[in-house]
Amino acid sequence: MAALKNPLFDTATTLGKILGFLAVSGICGVLVAGLMVPAVAVTGTTASNSISYFDDLPSELKIDAPSQSTKVLANDGSVIATFYDQNRVQVGLDAMSPFIKEGVIAIEDSRFYEHGGIDSTGILRALVATAQGGRQGASTLTQQYVNNVIIATQEANGQSDQIKFGADKTIGDKVREMKLSIALEKKYSKDDILKGYLNIVYFANGAYGIEAAANLYFGVSAKDLTLPEAAMLAGVVNSPTYYDPVKEPDHALARRNLVLDKLLQTGKISQADHDAAVASPIALNLQPSKQGCISAASAPYFCDYVRHTILNNSAYGSTPEERQKFLDRGGLTIQTTLDPRLQTAAQNQVNDTQPADDPNQKGTSLTTVEPGTGKILSMAQNTIYSNVEALGNTNLNFNVDQGDGGGAGFQPGSTMKTVTFAEWLNEGHSMNETVDASRRLYPGNFPWKATCVPDQHYFGAYDPSEPGSFLLPNDEPGYYSPMTVLNGITKSINTATFASAAKLDLCGLNSMGTAMGLHDAGNGTALDWTSTISSLIGGGKNVSPLTMANGFATFASGGVYCNPTAITSITDYQNKTYPVPGADCKQTIKPEVAAGVNYALQDVVTKGSAYGLGIGTPAAAKTGTTDGSEQTWVIGYTPKLATASWWGYWKEGATRYATDYTYKGKFYPQVDGAYIAGPQWQNYMKQAVQFYPGGTFVAPPANLLAPPSNGRSTPPSSSPPATTAPKQ
Repeated sequence: MAALKNPLFDTATTLGKILGFLAVSGICGVLVAGLMVPAVAVTGTTASNSISYFDDLPSELKIDAPSQSTKVLANDGSVIATFYDQNRVQVGLDAMSPFIKEGVIAIEDSRFYEHGGIDSTGILRALVATAQGGRQGASTLTQQYVNNVIIATQEANGQSDQIKFGADKTIGDKVREMKLSIALEKKYSKDDILKGYLNIVYFANGAYGIEAAANLYFGVSAKDLTLPEAAMLAGVVNSPTYYDPVKEPDHALARRNLVLDKLLQTGKISQADHDAAVASPIALNLQPSKQGCISAASAPYFCDYVRHTILNNSAYGSTPEERQKFLDRGGLTIQTTLDPRLQTAAQNQVNDTQPADDPNQKGTSLTTVEPGTGKILSMAQNTIYSNVEALGNTNLNFNVDQGDGGGAGFQPGSTMKTVTFAEWLNEGHSMNETVDASRRLYPGNFPWKATCVPDQHYFGAYDPSEPGSFLLPNDEPGYYSPMTVLNGITKSINTATFASAAKLDLCGLNSMGTAMGLHDAGNGTALDWTSTISSLIGGGKNVSPLTMANGFATFASGGVYCNPTAITSITDYQNKTYPVPGADCKQTIKPEVAAGVNYALQDVVTKGSAYGLGIGTPAAAKTGTTDGSEQTWVIGYTPKLATASWWGYWKEGATRYATDYTYKGKFYPQVDGAYIAGPQWQNYMKQAVQFYPGGTFVAPPANLLAPPSNGRSTPPSSSPPATTAPKQ
């Protein structure tokens, strides 16, 4: 509805007449504060000068949208979490019950559609009440809206210390609000002002705006408020503390009934509706609103990763404070990649693997990435997301890098052998070439090839003649003999990995690791295989499960690397879109090399260190175990899903090693990757592939399969491994 202008009371002339009247009245000194006139009027300054003072005041009020809550959505549109500085959701008048619109007008400003921003009748009525020793407000809804906008602007600008309420305001402050109200009425329609007011006003208990209030107190949208519900909320705004329906229900009830009386007097409701509403109790259906990732019931750690993605990106503000404001106050809809079906399966599985309150305090996690897109589909761990010190509580995200809310990462163990194997194929070798896996002595002067580092570079040693060193061991005896590189990766044989690396350029391993996106979880730097030869089997490195899942997804996608992504779109309340981090997919590994890795890692599942972990569809995987079983892994994938499964030590004071370890009633001399992380991966992936079925791996070219005279060139078989097959 357009504003209805009353020419008698619509301009500064009206205020001038009032001021003139006051200037000559004998009660000016008593009533000036109630009338909100300039102090100059008290001194006898003429009404004309008062009008000049009024005209010189600013008339512009910058109305930005008030702080609004941000929603983080899963890929099916379901809400993961909500962020807000003030719990508010902006809605239009058509999304509000007519009872709330009529109720707030009836109780706060019955002449709203008649005045031009200030109500001279109300002011004179307040003047008389004050003169008689009483008190009556004279602020219109427009003036209240102006006051709320000023406060919201000061809060947004970090000027909370400048906010003034009630008696703190000077007469000049009040007159300025009058001037702004008049100007606002000239610029906006009455309906615009009413909508703005109902979206900004405070309704107690952290609810700002009518939509948040309706949801908080009654569990409904603003458009579904009944007459008694709307009347109660209309009554709260006058004094949210005094009329708080939770803490002061008697006050709220009395005020609600007064609103109903006003609605009856103004003819907005019938006597029957009035009586029925008055007779009804205040039937609150409280829906406390939790904000932040702690409220994300199924995916708090993924939520935390999304939050860090926003806070770490200068596209959303030049300072951390600006980015936090963007998230908490921007009224954003953040659409993410999370698949709730996979997330539920992952969360249930990690909880079953290792309950949060297990006294051993082992950590466990599952992270899934979609090959070829980089989309993070699930991210779960067995702890409770909280910064409160308690058994099983942490806000540390096991799955991600330190800068994204995680820790310094975990040693990857034998999963790193895949990098050496991939570089072996990349440099043109056949996987069925035989290497001398009997060799265990690698002295400090061993002639490793590393074209990217200076000559005489020391790479470390496996040599008992050097202090603190020893011969290179395998996990189990019986594998110190010549074997194919394929058999070495299938059975996860340390000596086979070293024998193949001895024929490669170690700098090529660096390049292969970079092509997979592998980097240190603590500082983000690319992994370096020339720092120490123990890195060939995972030593000296710390990585996150997300990095590993995404790295192996590069093989699953045929050598296409994508940045892992969690956000697909960001839109604000005005449908303005913002840039999101892109996957930037590109071919970083030769397709034939990826095909060769996929071929070999299928053997790991069907006859190697991950034997028995099949999922009923073509799958490839690599196990990993560090010294003392401190960290254990299975990283496995299909053409459609790549998942890192981790189980291990994460917390000071917890059980560090998993040797002579009893798990679910079974004793293990040593817990290898295939024993706990393995079944966790298997059980989860069996569910996940139901939602992402199909897909076959492309066969590698013949040159990568060229066998020695006694080699093999047949596809991976399902025959069982030898009884002494090591699990690493």
